[in-house]
Amino acid sequence: MSTPQTTPATGSPSAGSGPAESPLAEPPLAEPPLAEFPLGVVEPEYQLWGEVDVDPAGLFGEEAIPAADRAYWDRARRFGLEEVRPVIDDYWDRSDYPFQLATRLGELDLLRDGIDVEGYPAMSTLAAGLVNMELSRADGSVGTIGAVQAGLALRSIAYCGSEEQVARWVPQLARAEVLGAFALTEPTHGSDSVSLETRATRVDGGYVLNGEKKWIGNGSTGGITVVWARDDEGSIRGFIVQQEWKGYTGTTIPGKLSLRAIWQAHIRMENVFVPDSHVMPGANSFKDTSKVLFATRLGVAWSAVGHAMACYESAVQYASQRTQFGRSLASAQVVQERLARMHSELATMQLMVMQMTHREERGELSPVQASLAKYTCTRTARQIASNARDLLGGNGILLKNRVARHLADIEAVHTYEGTETVQALIIGRSITGVSAFNK
Repeated sequence: MSTPQTTPATGSPSAGSGPAESPLAEPPLAEPPLAEFPLGVVEPEYQLWGEVDVDPAGLFGEEAIPAADRAYWDRARRFGLEEVRPVIDDYWDRSDYPFQLATRLGELDLLRDGIDVEGYPAMSTLAAGLVNMELSRADGSVGTIGAVQAGLALRSIAYCGSEEQVARWVPQLARAEVLGAFALTEPTHGSDSVSLETRATRVDGGYVLNGEKKWIGNGSTGGITVVWARDDEGSIRGFIVQQEWKGYTGTTIPGKLSLRAIWQAHIRMENVFVPDSHVMPGANSFKDTSKVLFATRLGVAWSAVGHAMACYESAVQYASQRTQFGRSLASAQVVQERLARMHSELATMQLMVMQMTHREERGELSPVQASLAKYTCTRTARQIASNARDLLGGNGILLKNRVARHLADIEAVHTYEGTETVQALIIGRSITGVSAFNK
């Protein structure tokens, strides 16, 4: 009878069916039981561009807006939703200029700001305001492209240019065949623009320009720049400078945190020769410059209304879609109070611009009233944007959720064409009869 063989290592009996298992081997794991993924942790895609009632005081009803004006408004609204909305976050994020959107503004006849242009139907002051509002409601950079192109560059030539200059440049600017800039602000003279130091020296056949300008929208896009400079007698003159001319350098300012989808330039002009054909005969003093600025100040107020409308409607929609503490944000008392505050502030802004627009159409708007509209609307839009950003919580700083872009952009709108402080001093002078601008 034979005895079983043992392995030297373990003394275990040899099995004829194969080698023995090592005691160090892990036992096979059982399949874990299947569990449902907690759907409550998946964030929904918030829809923050939808339709919300943004007319608290009932100012924009069918009876209040003539059909011709509403046609401009509707066209601007469709442009914003269908053409700006799908692409603007990418342009804003890359700090790139949406040239095709500027071209479309011209094709859609949204670049006249109420100015009469041969071959075009009349555009009222109200229609211009509604367009400014709607473009900024879509995006501040797009709204600023329109404001610079039409409100400043085109208007300067229409107001101050010769018949030949108007005939050549105004239709091209209205069609966006040429992009236009308005160069007044200097690196050392912002709010104190009347003290500008860019020089225009008279020479045979024209002038030679030397100086620098800063924050010039469209100043590096390859079009034309309306340059304001001081001549040999110390008077402020206006010149149409083609950006490809020798001595003109427009450098896009990098690192902006506001209005990132429009290029603002730092311009340097070294011995730029401007022929007499490009000297605007109607621009001979700062009063002529001020005529242009006065006409655009109400447009800035309308733009602020557009920013506020965008932030308000996004806040309303987010509050209805966002769930916290087992209920929608919209059901919280504090949220309803904040929405009511924005609602009230928006109505205040809209009432202001509508009243001032009616006064302008009657020829009764004063510079102080234009300043009051700009002062009130931009500072109130900042409040609405800040409130909306906070209401969205952490989601409020995401570009895709819309509000952060407007929050950043309204900071620039609040500053350009006269800071809040400057507007306040204009208003204060009218109240007290005492100028705080005097040295």
